[in-house]
Parts: sequence; structure tokens; C-alpha cells
Amino acid sequence: MPSHPSPSPRAVPPASSRAAVVAALRAAGCVFAEDEAELIIAAAPTPQDVVSMAERRAAGLPLELVVGWAEFHGRRITVEPGVFVPRRRTEFLVEQALAQAPGASVVVDLCCGSGAVGAALAAALGTVELHAADIDPAAVRCARRNVAALGGRVHTGDLFAALPGELRGRVDILAANVPYVPSDEIGLLPPEARDHEPLVALDGGADGLDVLRRVAAGAPGWLAPGGCLLVETSSRQAPAAVGVLTGAGLRTRLAASDERYAHVVIGVRP
Repeated sequence: MPSHPSPSPRAVPPASSRAAVVAALRAAGCVFAEDEAELIIAAAPTPQDVVSMAERRAAGLPLELVVGWAEFHGRRITVEPGVFVPRRRTEFLVEQALAQAPGASVVVDLCCGSGAVGAALAAALGTVELHAADIDPAAVRCARRNVAALGGRVHTGDLFAALPGELRGRVDILAANVPYVPSDEIGLLPPEARDHEPLVALDGGADGLDVLRRVAAGAPGWLAPGGCLLVETSSRQAPAAVGVLTGAGLRTRLAASDERYAHVVIGVRP
């Protein structure tokens, strides 16, 4: 599903035809009005729901929350109001994890949000022991819906405190899509993120690296020998993030994708 700019509120005409929906979305400023109309019509249980869903989108609700899912790494990930919507750039983290540890058998998705990263990894790897964790109960409920079919378990709590102790020293892939927006830059985010996603999933502290530091400090005790930690960050923060993982005793490298504007720091336990 493409990323869409926030539209300006507009009323939707009392008709559920594709042309009416497209016109309403276009008037609200949706750049991809035709594509969005198709998704809304396909997701609506009834013609009457088409109108209400189009109205919510025209009022600025993220498209993914309107239709109830986000496309991520070839899967439809259920998303709900109040839960962080997975970004397509984070598919790069999944790809880097699969390249680093193609034979992984134990996977942890920390700061899991909807569970998109864990679900994508488990689906690609086949039979794995999958655990996901988040501090936000709404995210945990949503993640359970996304990993249940893959045999995943989801835990509520603050970072590693949420995980079963039996995982210590056994994790092959520790994916942690931590919040990394500096606190004083939250107000600069697009309205779709700022107004509709939980602050705990966005705010990374004064320099955006507070949660990353905590994850890096705890990771060596949970990773198996040769296991890897992967965290997403920004281009500006990447050098400091590399330093944090290196300081935690991990063999660290930076992977970047200009096409996706994605930067992933990878740390491997020796």
C-alpha cells in the first residue's frame, strides 16, 4: 500500500460509486485517489460502509486504518486505531535479517507494534520459534492477530522484561524497530503519524537514541553466539547508532537503501 499525504477534510457525496469516491478523495487532496478508492471499495462490507470509510479518509485518517490493513513484505498486516502502522521502508530491515541469518530458528520482534516484522520473518524462514513484545497493550492485541497463524507468541512489557527467561542466549534474530524520532521533532511529523499513532512508538528521547541504547545494552545477553540485532534509524543518527552497538560489544555494520530511505544498523554477537 503506498504512502499517502494527509488529505484535507471534505464531505463525501451520498453515493458509493467509484467515481464519487475518487472525486471526494481527490477533492480532499489524496494524490493517489484512484488507488485509494479501489482499496476502500474492496474493503467495505457494504455500499453504505464505502461512504463512511471514504469520509474518514477524507478527514485525514490514514488509509491503512480506514481499510484495516497495511501491506508489508508481501503480507496483509492487520492494523487498528492507536497502533503504529508498519512502513514499507522497514521491509529493508527484514531483508537484512534474512540475509544475515538465513538459518535462524529463534526470532524476537521487540517493540513489535503490529507484529509486522516478526510475521514477515517467520513467514520467510519457515518453522521458527517466534516471540514478539511491546509495552503498549493495544499493539500486543493487534500483534497477536498477525502472528497467531505463524505460531508466534506475543508478550506485554518493557523491552527484554517482557520476554521469557528461557530465551536468554538463544535468539538468532533480534529485530527491534525502536522509536527514534527526537522528542522535539515529534511536532514536525506528518499529521497521519503525529495525530494517529502512539507517542511511545515514535518518541526516542532527546536525540532519538534512548530506546536503542537500552536495547543494545541488553542484547548480548539474549543473542545466541552469532546472533544478530537489527535496528532501524535515520541517516543522521546512523553513525551514533553504530557506535552504540559497537560499544555494547557487537560486531557492527550499517546497511542503507537509498531507494527506500532506509538505514539499518546490524550488530552480531561474537
